Amino acid sequence: MKSDKKNYFVHETAVVDAPADIGEGTKIWHFSHVMSGARIGKGCVIGQNVFVGATAEIGNNVKIQNNVSIYEGIILEDDVFCGPSCVFTNVIRPRSRYPRVDRTFDATIVRKGVTIGANATIVCGVYIGEYSFIGAGSVVTSDVPPYALVYGNPARHRGWVCECGGKLAGLNKAARRFTCGECGRKYRKSATGIVPNGGEPGGMTVLCPPMSES
Repeated sequence: MKSDKKNYFVHETAVVDAPADIGEGTKIWHFSHVMSGARIGKGCVIGQNVFVGATAEIGNNVKIQNNVSIYEGIILEDDVFCGPSCVFTNVIRPRSRYPRVDRTFDATIVRKGVTIGANATIVCGVYIGEYSFIGAGSVVTSDVPPYALVYGNPARHRGWVCECGGKLAGLNKAARRFTCGECGRKYRKSATGIVPNGGEPGGMTVLCPPMSES
């Protein structure tokens, strides 16, 4: 759906460079800038002072809070939440004197339903598994398994969370099955960490090694 359809909202202070692909019902707020070639899904909220790069991809129902830059090479799948002032990068070893002329970037993939807390930093080239939860102020330097709770600098694996965001009960070395105390969903251990009792997370294509635990 192209940006000239106008079935989404763009604040008068925001800039959308045509052509950009923006889904129905999306709202782009004050002083934000969407570059030509960016793709944004349906029902998204793009907060104040947000930058979306030319090849960035944003899924449906994504919420990006104020002061966040989604650079080229970053993919946010459906239902991702980016807290205020969280930081993404797209070059692992930047040098001002040696600019990148090939326009290739280190990809960062943020899977469905992930929450990234305020002021967290995501170092480029990592894979963040679906429904994982990254605490505020964390620095993520390695892959995050699905449903993992991570926080700290560097971010470390601290536990598991449900799709709804609740912490899972039964978290100890011997536990094989876990239940969410808030919604009742059930999970079990797998080679990748934990999965819903029904099977592997939908659409999962990368096996993430566990992060080091505290």
